[in-house]
Amino acid sequence: MRLDLVVVVSDALLNFLVMEKKNIYTLTALAILTIVTASLSNNSDAIKYVAILILLFSAMKFILVAFQFMELKKANNLWKTLLVMLLFIFVGAVSLIVS
Repeated sequence: MRLDLVVVVSDALLNFLVMEKKNIYTLTALAILTIVTASLSNNSDAIKYVAILILLFSAMKFILVAFQFMELKKANNLWKTLLVMLLFIFVGAVSLIVS
């Protein structure tokens, strides 16, 4: 009988327990933004404003993931600037289409 799965699960649990505080705060912020986005999506009164808010929350989540978990904060300033500019162009273009 092989116990490989037990080792993998216990390693993943141990890694979660010793996670840095920054990562826990980032995961908490991502979860809160996801819950807020899901609750906003049920509001059909002002659909244009809700769509723009959802886009902005998605952009914030993208920046959190890119800089914290993909370690873009250690990258060259050019890549950071290009990523943020591309994100603003994309959100701006989609918000213009929605409104």
